[in-house]
Amino acid sequence: MGKLVRSANGKIGGVCAGIAEYFDWDVRTLRLVWFVAAIVAVGSPVLFYLILWLVMPEGDKKDYADRMYERLGKKQ
Repeated sequence: MGKLVRSANGKIGGVCAGIAEYFDWDVRTLRLVWFVAAIVAVGSPVLFYLILWLVMPEGDKKDYADRMYERLGKKQ
């Protein structure tokens, strides 16, 4: 396991994507769980997300081509 950082591949702040990459989870499932928890817990997970967004360091930014090469398993 590497370092827990916000992912550059995230939708909003990269928090869920960073957590999913760290624990090797499916990011879509984690986002869905986070969304349901935000509704059920009346917004508490939203506050926790914002805190994580501020506390977690930003990961390496990769441009679009680098991400596609990673996904396709090809070298540049």
